[in-house]
Amino acid sequence: MSVEIIIDNDYATLWYYPDAGIVHHQFKQPISGEHFREVLNRGAEIFEQRGANKWLSDDRLNAAVAQDDGIWGLTVWNPRVRAAGWKYWAVIFSDTKAGQANLNYFLREGNGYGITVQVFEESTDALNWLKSVK
Repeated sequence: MSVEIIIDNDYATLWYYPDAGIVHHQFKQPISGEHFREVLNRGAEIFEQRGANKWLSDDRLNAAVAQDDGIWGLTVWNPRVRAAGWKYWAVIFSDTKAGQANLNYFLREGNGYGITVQVFEESTDALNWLKSVK
């Protein structure tokens, strides 16, 4: 499966798998504000411009999302990627309790919008699941 590196910095890596329509982010440390929104916005652009409909969130090294970033994610980013065709979301939870609770909230919100969500422990398993769904 071919892969394109969209972002790779101290905070995150963002990949795109064009053959499978998968956007994949991996946070490398707690992330917020401009860095957090850049990763999600670049992924949203891929959904809009290239027809992706699957997202893999690897949040193992992130902590809880800052409140203003969470509000932005739910009111701006989430509707944007759903409008662009988001159907499947594979999630790897944060290693922190606060991050897990925070991400659980976003998962419940995603399920409310008809996005099929699966939780994984490893990115290989998550990618295999996303490749298998249509």
